[in-house]
Amino acid sequence: MLLYDSGHLLYDIAKTEAFAMGLNGNKNGTHYTPVDLSTVPQGRKGKHRKAVTDILSDLGKLSPKQAVRIPLSSLNGEKMQNLRSALNRVTREKNIPVVTSTDEKYLYVWRTDQPSAATE
Repeated sequence: MLLYDSGHLLYDIAKTEAFAMGLNGNKNGTHYTPVDLSTVPQGRKGKHRKAVTDILSDLGKLSPKQAVRIPLSSLNGEKMQNLRSALNRVTREKNIPVVTSTDEKYLYVWRTDQPSAATE
């Protein structure tokens, strides 16, 4: 149904009602459906989560002079660089200093001492 407004412009009342309800049909005028924050998953759970968790668990059980050796064949087609990136994100977040190295068959990960802060 078309009507005139005060500026003598035509508008479609059906479109106006849809706009007032929001583009997804809700009545609060938002574009997307609102949800309670308590129902939203918190934290990143990427595909490398289990591998990173296992590596950190193993690192915690080793002496300072040992490294974890991960066979590249165990990555099931995933790129070693992606696992390294995921490990880097988590270790920086948890403030765990680690070093990585690779050869043709393995990814090696070990803990390293953090650089000590300058003293006065």
